[in-house]
Amino acid sequence: MFPLDIKINEDSRIPKYKQIVDSIISDISHGNIKVGEKIPSINELSEHLLLSRDTVEKAYRLLKEKKVIVSVKGKGFYTSKTDLISRVNILFMVNKPSVYKMIIYNSFVDALGVNAHVDMFIYHCDESLFLKTMERNMGAYDYYVIMPHFRDENSHHVTFTPSVLDTLKKIPTDSLIMLDNVKDMLNTEFSSIYQDFKQDIFNALTEGLEKIKKYDKVILVYPEKSANPYPRRIRTGFIKFCVENNFDYEILHEIYDDMELQSKDVYVTIQERDLVNLVRQTRKKKLILGKDIGIISYNETPLKELLGISVISTDFKTMGESAAYMILKNKKENVKNVFNYIERNSV
Repeated sequence: MFPLDIKINEDSRIPKYKQIVDSIISDISHGNIKVGEKIPSINELSEHLLLSRDTVEKAYRLLKEKKVIVSVKGKGFYTSKTDLISRVNILFMVNKPSVYKMIIYNSFVDALGVNAHVDMFIYHCDESLFLKTMERNMGAYDYYVIMPHFRDENSHHVTFTPSVLDTLKKIPTDSLIMLDNVKDMLNTEFSSIYQDFKQDIFNALTEGLEKIKKYDKVILVYPEKSANPYPRRIRTGFIKFCVENNFDYEILHEIYDDMELQSKDVYVTIQERDLVNLVRQTRKKKLILGKDIGIISYNETPLKELLGISVISTDFKTMGESAAYMILKNKKENVKNVFNYIERNSV
C-alpha cells in the first residue's frame, strides 16, 4: 500500500503542488504519518500521482522550508515535526522579558484561540541572537510578529541595525507584523501596531498637566545605557513637554541611593527598580507621595495599579489583540496603539 493518501482534484483551482503540501500536512496532523517516518521520493510520488517531477519537487521544497520534512543525503525524505502542523503558525519575537511584554503575548495568544500555534522567542535586544533565530526559522512560519528594539555598540537604543534590516526584507510583507516600534522601518507595506514614543509621552503628560503644575521641578529617570535600552524618543518627548510648559526639569540616569529628595519634585520613572528605590526612599524620609513628592511611572503593570502609582502607558492588551485580529481577518493595516495617562494617588 502506498504510504501517502494524496488525492489530486483536477478540477480545483488550487495548484497541484499546494494540494500535495496540504495533503501531507493533513496526514501528519491526523497521525496517519508519524514523526521520523520516511515518505516517498520525488520520483516515486510523481509516478504514483501521474504528475511532473517539477510539481512534486516544488511541493517538497515548500515542505522543507516549513520544516515539516527533512532530506537525509543518500536515504530520502522524512517527516520532522508535528508542532507546526496547524492552521496558522507564528513566530513571536520579543526583545526582553517583562510583565508588560507578557501581557501583549498572552492577549495575542488568547485572541487567536486554538487554531494557531505560536512560538515565542526572547532575543534580549541582541542583534546576533535575533539574526541566528531568524536564520533558523526563515520560511518555517506563516507569520512573524516582531518587536524591533536593539542596542548598538554604545548600549543605546536603535530600532534596527543594517543586518536586521536585511533580514526583515526577506520576510514577505504579508507575513510580517511589527509591534511596538516601527520608526523609520522598511516601508509601509507590512502590518504594524505601534507606539509614537515622542508624541505619546508629550500627550500623556499634557493630560496630567494640572496635577504636575503643583510641583516645582519635573525629573525624568531615563537609563542612558542598559542591556535592554529604551527609545530616546521618550526623552525627546519629555523635554518637549517641559519646554513648552516652562517647567524646570532634569534628566537622571537612575535613582541613586541616598537621593537628595526635595519637596515639590515630580519624577517620571521608566525602569521598575528606579520606581521601587524612589518609593523606598520617599517612605524612609517620611515624605508624602502625591503631596511632597510626585511619581508617574512609564508602562502599566498590575502592581502599579495595586500601589496607586500614576502611569503613562500604552494599552498592551489591545496591542496583542490587534495583532491577532490582523492575522485572523487577513488584514494589512498600520495602527497607532492607544496610549493613556492614568491618574492615581502618586501625583
